[in-house]
Order: sequence, then C-alpha cells, then structure tokens
Amino acid sequence: MTQTWNPDPGPGEPPTAPPSAVPGSGLAGGSQAFRALVDQVSGVVLGSPGPIRTAAAAFLASGHVLFEDIPGVGKTLLAKALAASIGGTFGRVQGTPDLLPSDLTGVTYLDDDRREWIFRPGPLFNNVVLVDELNRATPRTQSALLEAMAEGQVTVDGVTHPLPDPFFVVATQNPQSGDLGTFPLVGGQRDRFSVSLSLGLPGREAELQVLAGTGGDHALDALAPTSSLAEWLRLRAGLQEVYLHPVVAAYALDVIDTIRNGTGSRQPLSTRAGLALVQLARAKAVADGRSYVEPDDVQAVAVAGLAHRIIDVTNDDLPAARTWVGQLVRQVAVPPMPTGQGR
Repeated sequence: MTQTWNPDPGPGEPPTAPPSAVPGSGLAGGSQAFRALVDQVSGVVLGSPGPIRTAAAAFLASGHVLFEDIPGVGKTLLAKALAASIGGTFGRVQGTPDLLPSDLTGVTYLDDDRREWIFRPGPLFNNVVLVDELNRATPRTQSALLEAMAEGQVTVDGVTHPLPDPFFVVATQNPQSGDLGTFPLVGGQRDRFSVSLSLGLPGREAELQVLAGTGGDHALDALAPTSSLAEWLRLRAGLQEVYLHPVVAAYALDVIDTIRNGTGSRQPLSTRAGLALVQLARAKAVADGRSYVEPDDVQAVAVAGLAHRIIDVTNDDLPAARTWVGQLVRQVAVPPMPTGQGR
C-alpha cells in the first residue's frame, strides 16, 4: 500500500507523503483528463509521446512551449491538435522580418460610420497561438509577446486588453540561430517559456503509418474536445493544491543552484525558472494521478524546463545545453523516499 508523506518526521525518519494520493477537489479527474488529451494528440502527431506529454504538462502548468526543430515534423499539427482537444480557438502567426507588433496584438482604428475608435484584436486573442519561426521576427516584434505570455494581456495605444483564458503559446524557431534573417531570442524572452522541446523525426514505424495515411492533418477534422475549457481552467487553478514537501522544494532549488554555480554570472537562472520548474513538476504529479510532488517529477521536467534558459553558456547550442543540464541534474543528491512509495 502506498505510504503518505509526514510533514514532521521524527529523528532519523524519512519524509512521508501527504494524507492522500488522490488529488483534491480542484484536481479531481486531472489524471484522466491529461491522459485523454495526450492520447488524442498522439493519434494525430505520430511518434514519441514524450514531447507531447511535456507540452501538455506545460499547458496544465499555465506555461508556454518553445519548439526548436527542423521543418516538417509536426509542430503546427501539434498546436492545432491541442487547440481542438481542449475545445479552444487557434491562432497562427508567421514570423518574418517585416512582422510588426500590431500584427500580433491587434490595432485601433477609426470607424468613420460610428465616429469612434475600434480595437481589432490580433491573432494573440486565441486560446492556443502558434508563432511559427519566432526567431525570424525582429526583437521589437518578439517583445510584443512578453506582456501577453507573462500577464495574459496586451496593451495597445495605452489600453489594456485581456487575452482569452486559457492562453497558451506554442512558438517554433529554427535550430541554427545564425541563419540569414534570424534574430536569436534574448534571455528575457526565453525565460517566458516553461519548456523547450524538439519533436524530431517520428521513427520508421510511425513514419510508415504517416505515409499510409494514419494521423496527420486529415485527422484533425475528427477531433472533439477531450475536456471542456471550463474543466481545464479548474485543473489549472487547482494545481497549487498539489503538495510540495519542503524536502522536495529544497531538492528543486538544489538543482537550480547547481546549474547556477555551473554557469556562473554568464547566464544565471531566474527565480521564475524555479517557479516554472516546480509548477511543471506539479503538473507531472497530476498526470501520474498523485496529489504530491516526488523528486522524480522534478528530474523528469528539469532538462525541458531549464536548458533553453542557459544556452548562452553553450553558444546557443540547445542540444548541448540539454546534455549539460542533464549531467548536472544527475549530480544532485536525491532526498530519501519512504519504503513503499513506489521506488
């Protein structure tokens, strides 16, 4: 039988889990909803379900996703499938050097007939927004996403407009930031993304299924919401109910500090990075049907949640940053878990 955490263990006793492994009222059904979402999207975007699970965890954690990948591996398809599966609206922006901030946020114009100023929303006013090839947009346009991603709103001509809730950005960028016509994301922009992912090629068996007509764009028409938007809002709001034991919180900070010490002053991890790491770990726990975070949850999301924030150290080489972060995470001592905790 699974044991429970004891917030105040006696001398020499390991910490034990909270009173119940069943999520509270704000998270009831969270594991089933998460599994249904991942299963449906995985039936459209064939290949390894790992990146899809992590992207879904970022959505549950109220974060955003940055994909660095070669063209044509299903990033746009994934964003569309996510939007359809959560019952939300979908918007798309193509990054180009001449893209303006107003092309994302919207514009205010004078309506001659009504003799008043009218706000026309841009593509950011959707539940799931794909920003394709973000690093082809200029830094000025990239910065238009900062307020939207951090605060769920945009300000146009001095007027603040709330974005739809939930609001989820899926951005892509070219692997070679030095390509002609690209503008590498600055640290502040990368820090707004909860995770960075790569789909990669789907593998031979999955690719054979794609060639035979399984999954793909035509499968989008058959998608129905796996849960309502209201249900996802409830789950996202209830994520704070997931218990984070002080020992696990300290472990998460040990991971952050180990990477900080490795990077020195060149690219220190922000407090936002630590908060995002913990939220992702909470989402991972909910996906596994638990109401408490284990160290394994932190380990599982650390590379995706942290590597893109320190790529200055690896000369903008994201795969190298992932490898390096993974090595550092394995060096951090894992706190003991009680017998019978599934370890």
